[in-house]
Amino acid sequence: MNKPENLRAHLLATVSELKHNPDRLLIFIDNGKIRCTAAHTFSFEYCFDLQVILTDFAGHPDSVMLPTLGWLSVHQSELLENLSKASDGIQFEADILDNSKVDMSLTLSLTERVVVGKDDQGNTTICHPGEPQRAADFLDPNWIPDAQGTGSEWVLPK
Repeated sequence: MNKPENLRAHLLATVSELKHNPDRLLIFIDNGKIRCTAAHTFSFEYCFDLQVILTDFAGHPDSVMLPTLGWLSVHQSELLENLSKASDGIQFEADILDNSKVDMSLTLSLTERVVVGKDDQGNTTICHPGEPQRAADFLDPNWIPDAQGTGSEWVLPK
């Protein structure tokens, strides 16, 4: 599985408090399952809850949530876009330790595809393909569809 380590690296790079105390970031995999359809290859999907724990965290929760949402928008976008998955795909808990610190836990419902195949020599290959990306990037941020009679306007978020 690549996503747990990828998220760890992302949080260590983007959450300032963790840059100085990387040992305060703990990651666990819970409720792991494998989905395999027994097709002509053994391609499969990991399904798991990724638990991200920050111990003695003195920062604002937004400083963790925003980078996590950004990571999810690339690596598990259906948790943001699919209403049924968004309702419980991102969960959190916090234990307030004192006026300045908490132990905070995030639980993310993740999947990771593994494509198994054969190369030209007949050797087994294993590939972890990335997630499908949204196609909205092709839109011109200055496009105003009112010219086509829709009455709405496309504006890039700042």
